[in-house]
Amino acid sequence: MAEISAQLVKELREKTGAGMMDCKKALQETNGDIVAAAEWLRKKGVASAEKKAGRTAAEGLVGSYIHTGGRIGVLVEVNCETDFVARGEKFKELVNNIAMQIAACPNVEYVKVADIPPEVVQKEKEIEMGREDLANKPDNIKEKIVQGRIEKRLKELSLLDQPYIRDQNISVEELVKQSIAELGENIQVRRFARFVLGEGIEKQQTDFAQEVAAQTGQKTKAVEEKTKPEAKPDTKATTVEKDKKSKGGKKKK
Repeated sequence: MAEISAQLVKELREKTGAGMMDCKKALQETNGDIVAAAEWLRKKGVASAEKKAGRTAAEGLVGSYIHTGGRIGVLVEVNCETDFVARGEKFKELVNNIAMQIAACPNVEYVKVADIPPEVVQKEKEIEMGREDLANKPDNIKEKIVQGRIEKRLKELSLLDQPYIRDQNISVEELVKQSIAELGENIQVRRFARFVLGEGIEKQQTDFAQEVAAQTGQKTKAVEEKTKPEAKPDTKATTVEKDKKSKGGKKKK
C-alpha cells in the first residue's frame, strides 16, 4: 500500500470538500491515486454529504422499532431538509434501519462522539489511568496508551461509529452519507431513546430450591394435619366412671 502523505490528504480535501479521515481512507483504497480517490468519494456519497452538512435540517421523522417479543423498543428522530423527502420510502427505510441498529447496540448511548459530556470522558480517563497493566509504564507511554483506549471506548458509545448491522463494511455514519448523496439533502440523526423491559426495576432475588422446599414442607404439613385420625374416647375408662357413679348413688339399707 502506498504511503499517504498529509499533503496528499489536504489536496484531496480541498478538491472534494470531504473530511480528512474520509480523504485518507479514499487514498488508501486507491493506492494514493488522487483522481481515483475523488471518484471513490463520489461513489460513496461522501463528498456531496460534506458539502450539505451545514444546511438546516428541520424536517424528518420520528421512527420506532419494537423487537420481536416486545422486550426492546426504540424511538429515534432523524432530520432532513424538506417534508417531501421525509415522506419518501427511501428516507423512511433509512429511519427504520437506524432504529433497528440502535436496538441491536445495547452499549450505544450517544449519537456521536462529540455529544459525549466532558465528565464522562474524564471518568473514562481515570478508569484507564488506574489499570494495573499500566502501573510500571513511563508517563508519556501511559498517556498514549490511555488516549488510544479512550478513543476506542468513546466510539463504542457512539451510534454513528458502529458498524452497520446490514453491511459490516460501512459505519452508520457512512450509511447516512450515502443517503445524503442519494436523496440530495442534509440528513442528521438528532436523538434517540432505547427501552428495555424491566430496566431499572429492582427485582426480588429468591432461592428457587429453598422456595420449593418451603412450599413442599407446607403442603406436607397440611396433608398430615388433614389426614391425622381424630382421638377416640377411652370407652373402658368411661364405663368404670359410670359404675362408680352408679354405686355411689345407692342408699344403704
